[in-house]
Amino acid sequence: MLLPAEKELRGVLARFADARFRHDLHPTGHSSRELEDASHTLCVMTGTESVDQALIAADALLERLRADRTAATKVTQPLAA
Repeated sequence: MLLPAEKELRGVLARFADARFRHDLHPTGHSSRELEDASHTLCVMTGTESVDQALIAADALLERLRADRTAATKVTQPLAA
């Protein structure tokens, strides 16, 4: 499976959170469609079938991306002489 770019994943998570908040605050047909679209995008991006699974997978992916970034930073630091 291809990993999504961190920026894209964070953007979809933010879009989902915003849609969820607006729909919970004032549910309309429009807010429902926005939430459904953001939920679907999040599920596709994480390769899951439910929002709950997608949120867990997104957390794991962000942790993996952070760990990869930390490891890469350690490798590229020059050694002291």
